[in-house]
Parts: sequence; C-alpha cells; structure tokens
Amino acid sequence: MSSNAELEQLSFTVSGFISKAVSQVYEAVADPAQLSSYFTTGGAQGRLEAGTTVTWDFHDFPGAFPVKVLEAEFPKKIVLQWGAEHATADDAMNTVTFEFTSVDDSTRTKVDITESAWQANSAGAQAAFGNCMGWTGMMAAMKTWLEYGINLREGFYK
Repeated sequence: MSSNAELEQLSFTVSGFISKAVSQVYEAVADPAQLSSYFTTGGAQGRLEAGTTVTWDFHDFPGAFPVKVLEAEFPKKIVLQWGAEHATADDAMNTVTFEFTSVDDSTRTKVDITESAWQANSAGAQAAFGNCMGWTGMMAAMKTWLEYGINLREGFYK
C-alpha cells in the first residue's frame, strides 16, 4: 500500500491462547449450549454450521441478533456475518472470522478473531472499537469458562 492510498474500511484482529485442545475450543464457539454458558447470556439458538442462520441474544444488550454462518471448518475456522452499524457493505453486514490453531503439542489453542468492515470515518471507528472490546471480552470469558468453569460476563456489563 502506498503512502498516498486512502483507507477504505476498518477491521481488527484480537488474539489469545486457551489451555485446551483445539477441538474443545472450536466446540465452545460452534455449540450453542456452550456459547450460552459464557458469552450469549440470553442464549444462542442453532449450531454454527455453514449455510445456517442462527441467533445470539445477550441479557445486557437485549434483542436476538441473526448470525449467518458462511463457513464452518472443524476444528480450524468459522466465518460468519452479522449486522453492524456503519458497515461498508450494502447489506450492513460485517464479517467475523474465528481461526483456531493447535499449539504446544495440542495442549493449547491460539484463537484469532477478525472482524471487518466498517466505514473509515469516526462513526465507523467508534463502532469498530466497541466490537473490538466485545470480542476481547468474549475471548477472556471463553478462556475463564473453559479453563476454570467461571462465567466472566455475569454482572460485567450491567
């Protein structure tokens, strides 16, 4: 990219390590019962499988969110789309990619969560920063739930 290139959209990636096998970490995201235990506090409906649309609900941000699953490649990757304010896409959908990498002789998993694409303006930046905080919180909540059985979101946002 040249120094004169204009920024067309905003995206981010958050990463972390969870001391569980990659298949367990993948399932903690794909399985609605597990996801509801630490992240979607209002419940998740439907398994994350390619070609499906599921819903995620949060007690602290009420209202079920439709989530369209584009790819689900066990145990490596999940790609989904959901609605976003200040998105660049005509359908106002952002793309979220979860990548799971087995490390340390399969005793740990590196998780990368990438979300894109917001408008490259101040409103888009504010929306992206909010979701960056949300995915970082999701990853911390998943780690504490998988490793210690603690629901980190309980009372965290309200």
